[in-house]
Amino acid sequence: MPPATAPPTASTWLKRLPILVILSAALLGAIALRDELSFETLARHREDLLAFRDAHYLWAVLGFLAAYVVIVALSLPGGTVATLTGGFLFGLFPGVLYNVAGAGTGAVLVFLAARTGFGAALAQKLETAGGKAARLQAALRENEWSVLFLMRLVPLVPFFIANLIPAFVGTSLYRFAVATFVGIIPGALVFTSVGSGLGEVFARGEAPDLGIIFTPPVLFPLLGLAALAALPMLIRAIKGAH
Repeated sequence: MPPATAPPTASTWLKRLPILVILSAALLGAIALRDELSFETLARHREDLLAFRDAHYLWAVLGFLAAYVVIVALSLPGGTVATLTGGFLFGLFPGVLYNVAGAGTGAVLVFLAARTGFGAALAQKLETAGGKAARLQAALRENEWSVLFLMRLVPLVPFFIANLIPAFVGTSLYRFAVATFVGIIPGALVFTSVGSGLGEVFARGEAPDLGIIFTPPVLFPLLGLAALAALPMLIRAIKGAH
């Protein structure tokens, strides 16, 4: 009979509080803010945003960064709209820098909250339990850089989930942060570029074409970077087979 598990202490619940707040905010945000943090909202307030940027540039930058960090850290809907807004307000450059800084910082905060609340204990349990879970954890750690970059370059895994998985398998903060800030640059460049052209889109009364990421000039370089990130993992697999 397995030993009884001790109930969580007040200290344990305090550590879990940040990630529980994030999960709660994500659920409430998906319900309450789905239609608020949208392209239509940006179009409706574009003149006010531009006027504020022109009058108070530094405050506009700081306010944008704070809003982007909150959107990502609390996993609220509107991450893509935030990236478009960065391009619309600040152009491709320095807009892409602000977008990467906001998204990367928010992702790191989610990672830290998850690791502090559950990740460290879960990673230790997986390691000591053995079996398939431990083997999966070991495989992820062996190919950590490749997996981290692939999750950022190929958006098959939702951004929020890509912040949680590394925390649950024991990834270091350094590796997570480097892979996140570097790995999101290509996608940020694409969507910031789209955002920088929103003035013309608004003038025509249209919506931005986000499908641009699937066009060959954009998709092929992204897939090339993904293949490059996966190369070390492939080489290890080939060596292991021999």
